[in-house]
Amino acid sequence: MNPQIKIRNEVDTTTIDIEGTIGLSEAWQFDNPESRVATYERFKECVAEIADIRNSHIVVNIRSTGGDVNDALLIYEALRSTGALVTTRCYGYTASAATIVAQAASPGCREMASTALYLVHQSLCSTEGNADELQAEVEMLRQTDRRIAEVYAMHSERSVDDVLELMAANGGRGKWLSVAEAIAEGLVDKAIGEEQPEQADSVAERTRRGVKALLRSIGIVYDDDKPHEADDINYISRSDVVVENSFSSPSRIALDEGQKSIVRSHLKAAPDPSPVELSADARSRAYDLDAQLMKMR
Repeated sequence: MNPQIKIRNEVDTTTIDIEGTIGLSEAWQFDNPESRVATYERFKECVAEIADIRNSHIVVNIRSTGGDVNDALLIYEALRSTGALVTTRCYGYTASAATIVAQAASPGCREMASTALYLVHQSLCSTEGNADELQAEVEMLRQTDRRIAEVYAMHSERSVDDVLELMAANGGRGKWLSVAEAIAEGLVDKAIGEEQPEQADSVAERTRRGVKALLRSIGIVYDDDKPHEADDINYISRSDVVVENSFSSPSRIALDEGQKSIVRSHLKAAPDPSPVELSADARSRAYDLDAQLMKMR
C-alpha cells in the first residue's frame, strides 16, 4: 500500500489519512522505471480500495501540499463514487492537488483546521522540446486549469472565471488563505469543530422525521402543519392526530358512546362497627356463646 494513503475501516466509519505527496511525485518519475511502476501500482490499488468502501461515513484527513493533478482527480472521483457521507479535514499547509481531494466532501462537510493555510494555484509542469511541443504543453496546462476551476466552482457556487482569477493571483502561484478567507472564497465550509446552524437544523429535521415515523408505526400521524404553543410539547391533543386504520371512525364513535354512558359511582351507607365488638377477643366471644346456650336450656 502506498505509504501516503492509509485506510482504516471501523464499525460505521472509514478513516483515510492522506499525507505527503499525492500520487506519483515528479521526482519519482525520473527514477528507476521498475520502482516507478511498482509505486504507481500501489497507488492505483489504494484508489480502487477507496472506491470499494461501503461504510456510510468516510472521514478524509489531509496533510499534503499537493502532488499530481491527475492522481488527485482519481481520488476525488473514487470518493464521490462511494455514495457515502464524506467529510474532508485539511491540516497544516494544504495546497495544490490536495485541495482537489478536499472538494470531494459532501455538502457542508469541507473542514479546515483553524491554524491551517489553504492554497489554490495554476497547474505546473516541467518539460522540454521544440516550440510546437512547448505550445502543446501550454494548451494542456490551460485545459487543466479550467478543469480544476470547474471542480472548485461546482462546490463553491462561484463562477469558473472567478475561480480562475483566484488561481492566477501572484503570477499563477495563487495566494495562501486562512480558514476565514477560504470559507469566504467558497473553498471550505467551516473550521474543524465549528457547528453550522443549517447542520443543526438538519439534525432536528431528522429527529422530527424519526418521531413521525414512530407515531405512524403505531397508527398515529402528528399534524405538524398546525402551530403549537410551548405548553403543547409534552402531549399530543386529540385534534392533532389522525388514527391510520380502517377501524378508526367506528372505534372513535364507540369510545365516545361508552364515555357518555358512564355515571358517577355511589356508595351505600353502613353503620360503623361497634367499638365493643372490635375490642372483644376470641375468648370473650366463646364465653358469651356458652352463656346463651345455657339460657336456652
